Amino acid sequence: MSRTRGTWNTKGMWAAGVALAAVVGLTGYAMLNGDDDSGAAAGKGSVPSSAPSSFAGAVPTYQAPDDWTEPERWAALPRGALTDIRGSRIGFPHTTEGAVAMMAAANTTDIEANRSNVDEQLRIYYSYIAKADQSSQYVEQVKSQSQQTDKSLHKEMGVSPGQALPSGAYVRSNVVGFKVIEKSSDEVSVWLLFRVTQKNGETAKEKSSYARLVNGAVWEDGDWKLSVDVTARALKKAKTLTAPGMGAPGDAKFNDYGWTAIREAS
Repeated sequence: MSRTRGTWNTKGMWAAGVALAAVVGLTGYAMLNGDDDSGAAAGKGSVPSSAPSSFAGAVPTYQAPDDWTEPERWAALPRGALTDIRGSRIGFPHTTEGAVAMMAAANTTDIEANRSNVDEQLRIYYSYIAKADQSSQYVEQVKSQSQQTDKSLHKEMGVSPGQALPSGAYVRSNVVGFKVIEKSSDEVSVWLLFRVTQKNGETAKEKSSYARLVNGAVWEDGDWKLSVDVTARALKKAKTLTAPGMGAPGDAKFNDYGWTAIREAS
């Protein structure tokens, strides 16, 4: 089954999920769009990209199976020990799981009436990007791209730029699975499987899509940070491997592709 591009499958929706990664070079993703009524959707991804503006057109999708298949691999990812001034969890343990937890946190966003995409992307930039990859140029790129995304979302949801989104409207992204590419004591790279959901108002139907993203992290000043260099090496390594297909938790293909499901440690 395939779907043509609708109001929920938009550049704005996807830019909200991956704009920061694309701007600073943390790229290498593919996506699967689908109506997630059953709580899971799966399939092979397409549309590799280096910028949010490349998200356009229809992509393959199919109906998720009715039966729930328990994930074979689970990881209880640690919480960051601290919360910074921007509200981000930081202070992750110096372990592979700690690195994955940071990368999951850095790919979790929530855009709603009182929080714009600019707010979220700048929060992630200052909280999670390695010092070597921060610059005034990148900040301006993040702002510019995020502002365009906000404009697209406002237009799609029927409100003018600068106005609050409709009551009950949101765009959210969260990581639901991972697969390690390479790891060492101070560097970890992974494929991340994440879900983006969008609701255009109180009575609107929630729609969702899945994407696969490569991220790399470096241990810096007592915490894990996103690194362009580590990500670049991970992308090079990933070309020698078989990338996992996209099957959401609950679909048997999630296990077949070797994903590990995530549960946050209590």
